[in-house]
Amino acid sequence: MAINDYCDGVRRRDFLRLGVLGAAGLSLPQYLRMAEAGEVAGGKATSAIFINLGGGPSHMDTFDLKPDAPSEFRGEFKPIATNVPGVEISEHLPKLARCADKYTILRGVSHSLAAHEFGTKYMNTGNRPIPSLEFPGYGPVVTKEKGGPRDLPPFVAIPDTQQVAGYLGVEFAPFSTTSVPKAGQPFTVRGITLRNGLTVAEVEKRRDLLKKLDSTFRGFEKDSDLINGLDRFSQRAYDIISSPRSREAFDTSKEKPEVAKLFGESAVGQSCLLASRLIESGVRFVSLSSGGWDTHEGNFEKLKTRLLPDLDQAVAGLFTVLDRKGLLASTAVFVTGEFGRTPKINNRGGRDHYPRAMCVLMGGGGLKGGQVIGASDDKAQGPASGDGITPDDVAASFYHALGIDCRKEYKTSTGRPIAIVRNGTPIPELFA
Repeated sequence: MAINDYCDGVRRRDFLRLGVLGAAGLSLPQYLRMAEAGEVAGGKATSAIFINLGGGPSHMDTFDLKPDAPSEFRGEFKPIATNVPGVEISEHLPKLARCADKYTILRGVSHSLAAHEFGTKYMNTGNRPIPSLEFPGYGPVVTKEKGGPRDLPPFVAIPDTQQVAGYLGVEFAPFSTTSVPKAGQPFTVRGITLRNGLTVAEVEKRRDLLKKLDSTFRGFEKDSDLINGLDRFSQRAYDIISSPRSREAFDTSKEKPEVAKLFGESAVGQSCLLASRLIESGVRFVSLSSGGWDTHEGNFEKLKTRLLPDLDQAVAGLFTVLDRKGLLASTAVFVTGEFGRTPKINNRGGRDHYPRAMCVLMGGGGLKGGQVIGASDDKAQGPASGDGITPDDVAASFYHALGIDCRKEYKTSTGRPIAIVRNGTPIPELFA
């Protein structure tokens, strides 16, 4: 079986649970007034990387271990210390443990959607999915708000993504690589790399012919949003394919060997290497997907032999390289699955779907690192108190780091006003 197969308003509680805003001494109304006035720090990020761990990683075996829980809950793994005093993570994440000062762990993130499709939509948009509307993912929103250079795709998905443009329209859809780089080999991407001896001059000839054909039929579709979106795509595609900078950005074989080795040779490692090159070249938003986390059986064997070592090297390499290149301060990084796994181990040595508790990593882009925000209870069965942290709040925080007001409204094709994030509020400790 393929490793990517699957089996199938303002909330107050966080402020109250954490003693309002702790050392800052702010009440909820004071915080909201400051946010409204633009006095809450944020907006330092100019680009972002979103890492989707498809299938739903076990929170108890990664970033929220419970060594004192009964054996049928705590599992096989032991916690280890990180370079942040008092913060511990799984023993199979030693590289991430050594750079824990660069990211924040959100624990007790909670929702109620236990199906892969709906949980993924929720975590990739910050909006609980509804049948009547397709919400845009983070990438399309960032593309709309931030734009990007003419000769680079503003939103690249490696190899694909669940972040659709939704009601924003095809103009803001992602550019998907459809494949993942292989270590040490030139990476060719359809639409970026010219294949089979095709030259830019020949592309120009074909483009001129298409323009003449298009002009014949222009009057029939001039009011079509779809056609207009495709027209903009065509012009952008030409700018990209004729750009040496774009082809250079996608070729991971041109990265310095001492940098490339930090990511390892796994698919997720090579995807993170490509993401770092794209961000360095000027791409605004990169989403990468890594599957195999749907561990209903053999959870511990799969995690310790492949999933965790690969993730450990890939994400630690990403934080390290972004920092060395001076890009971490301007690049927000968001790592998540669609939900966590059941705290109690099943009779197949696995853990099942469990949205009531999960973990999220966030770092870079002005987000404060070296801390844990939120908590789960003693068996990681749910938030330690209240409703925990919602995906809506995580989304609001991500957008806040990018200087995007999550309350801003867009209009659908029928004129319906929709807020970017309907129910979320930025988590203040991320910006303290």
